[in-house]
Amino acid sequence: MKIGVSGAGGQLGRAVLQEITARHPEVDLVGISRSPDALPAEVEARQGDYDRPETLPRGYAGLDQLLLIPSSDLRRGVRAAQNIAAIDAAIAAGVKHIVLLSALGTRQQEEPAVGASYWVGEQHLIKNAPSWTILRLSYYAEAFAQEAQASAASGALVGLGESRVSYVSRGDIAAAAAGVLTSEGHTGAIYAMTGPERLTSAQRSAAATSFAGKHVGFAVVTETQLREGMKQSGLPEEVVDAVISIQRDFVSGAFDVVTGDVEHLSGHVPKTLEQVLHALSTGTLPA
Repeated sequence: MKIGVSGAGGQLGRAVLQEITARHPEVDLVGISRSPDALPAEVEARQGDYDRPETLPRGYAGLDQLLLIPSSDLRRGVRAAQNIAAIDAAIAAGVKHIVLLSALGTRQQEEPAVGASYWVGEQHLIKNAPSWTILRLSYYAEAFAQEAQASAASGALVGLGESRVSYVSRGDIAAAAAGVLTSEGHTGAIYAMTGPERLTSAQRSAAATSFAGKHVGFAVVTETQLREGMKQSGLPEEVVDAVISIQRDFVSGAFDVVTGDVEHLSGHVPKTLEQVLHALSTGTLPA
């Protein structure tokens, strides 16, 4: 079996490659990246750039399974177009089964909502791919750690209202994705990749306080206040739009979900946010 990971140069892509290499050394593994020279030596490295879709069919040629990890490009319409082009390239290359990473709460939305590009990708995959699986991710625990550190200066996490979030670690997502790619029975499945618990705003505040080493509260703000605060901090418009979109999803309950899918696919119980933060603070988990 020949398995490919597109977007292999990122942190998640590398983690998936490591999982498959460790658990299934017999697998013929291909990493597709815009910077193939930087990929691990134990995998076949191929050129494939989402911004240059003409490079993708050759990168995907001969694959039985392909994991598509979308880019982090937040410019309006860019990631949606990249997702369509990557799926089309995989189909044209004859890939037998395509696994697409998406997000919890994905639904039909307009740009600049973060979920808009995921919806476009999911719908294109479902309508056109011969065999597919979708992995809808909850919010990264590692991203929360970055927010906690940044919020220590102001003394508060901010949000548009009360919410619960089922943070999941990058390592657990990688293990679950590796499980899908190296086993059968996932055709047409849409999995919700969550952590083991839904944390309230107060629980997140306590976790941030413990991690940052100083009190971090939680403040409810309006969209206007949040937007203006980020603009004053010099954040680009596309980042501001993305944060607003994610915060809307938080309060709408999009991430207020816990499933057993990660455990089912990876073979182990996913880490709690507390466990991830402890591992990050002790240097036993890469940020």
